[in-house]
Amino acid sequence: MSIHIVLVEPEIPPNTGNIARSCAATDSVLHLVKPLGFSLDEKSLRRAGLDYWPYVRLEVHESLEEFLEKYKSRRMWLSTTKGGKYYTEADFRDDDMILFGKETAGLPREFIESRRDMAVRIPMSESTRLRSFNLSNAANIVLFEALRQLGFPGLR
Repeated sequence: MSIHIVLVEPEIPPNTGNIARSCAATDSVLHLVKPLGFSLDEKSLRRAGLDYWPYVRLEVHESLEEFLEKYKSRRMWLSTTKGGKYYTEADFRDDDMILFGKETAGLPREFIESRRDMAVRIPMSESTRLRSFNLSNAANIVLFEALRQLGFPGLR
């Protein structure tokens, strides 16, 4: 059993590092969709102290189009501030993919519109001036809800 976390064009290395650590700790699969705002070479990862990367089940994709073609038969949830329902209303299943957009812009608007029924959001105060949660926090919130719904498979 696995949940797949998909980061579309992530820009900030520490966010991706935090998410990678969560994926390693939960045996979830991490997908990174290029372009990336950082390097994944061994020297860069070692310098950042990311010694858990060997435990990350990682797939890197050249583009969103390539990723979508490869996984077109999979269910994909879009985590976005523009989601029509709360993430807790999603019915997560084994092998579901949860997509998150880049920190500065989120997922492409037309992509969200074409999959509106699979777009979920994390509730925020209406009075806040914040646009969204930090990417690594948002990914962890939604990941752990999906794992909770699945009974925390393989976790102790």
